[in-house]
Amino acid sequence: MRYPEGGGLTAERRAFREGIRLKAGERFAAGEKTAVIAKDLRVSVRSVERRRRAWRESGMEALRSAGPANSPTVTDSQFAVVEEELGKGPSAHGFEDERWTLARVQTVIRRRLRVSLSVATVWRLLKRHGWSWQAPARRALERDEHAVELWKKEVWPRVKVSRRPMVAGSSSRTRPDSP
Repeated sequence: MRYPEGGGLTAERRAFREGIRLKAGERFAAGEKTAVIAKDLRVSVRSVERRRRAWRESGMEALRSAGPANSPTVTDSQFAVVEEELGKGPSAHGFEDERWTLARVQTVIRRRLRVSLSVATVWRLLKRHGWSWQAPARRALERDEHAVELWKKEVWPRVKVSRRPMVAGSSSRTRPDSP
């Protein structure tokens, strides 16, 4: 992670950086040179150039803080809607079996809230609201015990064969048969 304690900047640090950007904006308006502003404010020239470009295009408002970078994209009220949808079950959303996967939850969120989230973000969202992965309590009804036994007897022994036979050997490349 870029910052300690698992996240972005604190509110105080964000305000401090915003103050520096606003000071730079005042100096842009005064017509000062980029290198002088960078040296006085102890920031890189490139950063000042980037802020000057934003200031030219959108004014002082472009230099204000946009808020924390990790603010949730799905609010608690929106997640309540998602929970209601998940409660209906996967078949109600057109899935063929009764398993919720992260990709399926992602699809429901995209359809219902019109918000596109990555699978990792869906996992964090579910975890933040107290959801966890679940293992099935019993075996699937569709399981074919005869096919499983047949596979264990016929296929597994062929797959299990070790890669090379265990024989006495030597670590020497020049005399492979030496003891």
